[in-house]
Amino acid sequence: MRRLLPVPADPSALADREWSLDELADAYAYPPGDDVWLRANMVSSVDGAAAFCGRSQPLSSPADMRLFGVLRALADVVVVGAETVRLEGYRPARVREAFAARRAAAGQTPAPPVAVLTASFDLDFSLPLFTAPAVPTLLLTGAQAPAERVAAARAAGAEVVVAGEGRGADPAAAVAALAERGHRRLLTEGGPSALGRFARAGVLDELCLTLAPRVALGDAPRIMHATAPAAEPLGLGLESVMEEAGFLFTRYRRF
Repeated sequence: MRRLLPVPADPSALADREWSLDELADAYAYPPGDDVWLRANMVSSVDGAAAFCGRSQPLSSPADMRLFGVLRALADVVVVGAETVRLEGYRPARVREAFAARRAAAGQTPAPPVAVLTASFDLDFSLPLFTAPAVPTLLLTGAQAPAERVAAARAAGAEVVVAGEGRGADPAAAVAALAERGHRRLLTEGGPSALGRFARAGVLDELCLTLAPRVALGDAPRIMHATAPAAEPLGLGLESVMEEAGFLFTRYRRF
C-alpha cells in the first residue's frame, strides 16, 4: 500500500509495501480528547455504486478488508442500518488479539459492539449478531417502536437504546445516546440511507472512502442517499490518500 498524501520526507517510504496493522492504526487514530467523533467507512466503484448485486463485498479487496478490520478495532462502537444488516449478513465484531493491548489501554471492550439503527425491528434475532456477540448488540430506535418487537429483541439479549420520539432513532440523538454510554469513537458502515441521515443531521465528522477500480453499472445506490438534496454541499477536506492495486483509500474530514 502506497501513501500519497501527505508526502513523507523520505521518498523511499512511497514504495509499495504492506503496512502493518499498527502502522494503519496509528495513521487512522481518532483525534485526541474527549469529543465525540463519527467516522464513516464506505466503498464505491468508479461509477459511483456503493454495492454490486446488493452487496459491497464484490467491490472490496484484501487491502480494503485489512483497513476495514483496523477501523473496527479502533472504534468504541460500530453503527449500521438495519437494511445493511439484512443484505450483508452482518456478524458481530470479533475479538482480535493484535489489538487487545491497544483496546485495553484505551479502556475499550475486547471488541466493539454493533449498534443497529432500526424502526421496525424487522431483524432475525437467531443470527450470530444477537446470539454470539463478544459484547451485546445495541438496537438504536425511537420511542414509538413496536413494543412486541422491542420485547423480542431484549429477550434475544440485545440492548435497546431509545434515541428519538418517533418510530426510529434521530441521528443526532443516536450519537448523543451512544456518547452517554461511553462510546465517543464512533464508526458507521452505512448503508447509504443511514449515512445520508447522519450527514444531513450534521454529525458526520469523517469519511473513509475506498474507491474501487470497478464499474458496476445498474441502479445501485451511491454511498449516501437522501430523499432530497442538502441545502448546500457538505464541505470536506482531504486528509490522506493511499493506493494499492488500483484501489484508492481516501480519508476526508468535515471543515
